[in-house]
Amino acid sequence: MHLCTMARILCIETSGKVCSVALFDNAQCIGHLEQRESFQHAAVLTVLIQRLLKSNNQEAKDLDCIALSAGPGSYTGLRIGTSVAKGLCYSLDIPLVAVPSLQIMANGLLKQQKLPQGGLVCPLIDARRMEVYFACYDQKLNQIEAPSPHIVNESSFESLFDKGTVCFVGNGVEKSKPLLVDGNARFYSDDVLSAQYMGEIAVSLWNEKKVESVAYFEPFYLKEFFMTGQKK
Repeated sequence: MHLCTMARILCIETSGKVCSVALFDNAQCIGHLEQRESFQHAAVLTVLIQRLLKSNNQEAKDLDCIALSAGPGSYTGLRIGTSVAKGLCYSLDIPLVAVPSLQIMANGLLKQQKLPQGGLVCPLIDARRMEVYFACYDQKLNQIEAPSPHIVNESSFESLFDKGTVCFVGNGVEKSKPLLVDGNARFYSDDVLSAQYMGEIAVSLWNEKKVESVAYFEPFYLKEFFMTGQKK
């Protein structure tokens, strides 16, 4: 097992449409690659990792830890990312840390935008029909509301609006915005689900020794996955 004070961490994000990887030296991002063609994760993930390491003059054996976006998100994408991350951890004998996808999005928005002082960050992931996966964080990424599924309606998030400005971001914003007419609602269309926004959270987990069991880790699907047969 690798032990060091400075962590070289490979971050893998496959919970959304875009497959991305990033290399961090402690909390500093030293490289980032992504494939923006939707849901090509199985075909491109290992290629992106190899290209990322090579372009930064690194080898897999130089890694101290793998950080994986843990979900919620695409069931298939999460399974692909988990398989690759576990394979690397097993072969390199290094730990795995799991970063919540919604927290990645919150951190991404904070990096991209200057938000109203004291405003809460509420990432929304489209979960079909009028349902979203959501969580809420303050601007230090402390969790205010735990990740959960929610069917959006006119009275959604009233308790959060009572606290002040709520900044919504993610692919669940478009369908939610017409219903969330409170004056404290702010909406952002930024693309914030990316491996480049995982590093600081991953390093914090690493330093706190909050690592996963590589053998038993499962993605945070949030809802059970049901596979249906093809219609005849």
